[in-house]
Amino acid sequence: MFSRSLKSTTTPLCSSFASRPLFNCNQSSFLSLRQFHQTTATMVNTKAFFDVEYAPVGTSAKKVGRINFNLYEDDVPKTSKNFRELCTGKHGFGYKGSTFHRVIPSFMLQGGDFTRGNGTGGKSIYGEKFPDENFKFKHDKPGLLSMANAGPNTNGSQFFITTVVTSWLDGKHVVFGEVADAESMNVVKEIEALGSNSGALRSNVKPTIVDCGEL
Repeated sequence: MFSRSLKSTTTPLCSSFASRPLFNCNQSSFLSLRQFHQTTATMVNTKAFFDVEYAPVGTSAKKVGRINFNLYEDDVPKTSKNFRELCTGKHGFGYKGSTFHRVIPSFMLQGGDFTRGNGTGGKSIYGEKFPDENFKFKHDKPGLLSMANAGPNTNGSQFFITTVVTSWLDGKHVVFGEVADAESMNVVKEIEALGSNSGALRSNVKPTIVDCGEL
């Protein structure tokens, strides 16, 4: 057993991200967690995308990979709308040009701070923060899209993409979508490999969202 922490001196994050056991399963169960599965949401009726520029491990050559998302807009409409409209830039601000500022292998990729870029900024389309909408969906598989926060009812624009089951976050972070396909998940895994236990990027090329929008 070991822990993953998202605490830092620069990033006030929800305490539920800190000092939590990452695995609570045997080897065969863990291997099954690494597989990508389709959503069990009642309906997926909105799709969004990121085009992310990054340099895979072992090379300095940049590439652009696409991550497609299914948003659970029927079940988590307010949170899904916030993400979607930050992708489209409808309000004059959003994710385009922002980075994945924190990446922890076998845990998650965190991004969405388009004002400061270090995990202390960002804002929602509703104002600086908005309340937790619901906790209908669990962090029960890799590839889920969930809101990062600094405690209850402090959602802004920051999000994370899980790369394993993170059940200790259930009831504390709002799951509102998922990575849509295996090809997109491969991009997530390549970016995951650039991270470290501290969350700092090991690459000089920060994974950057060079384009994003609604599909």
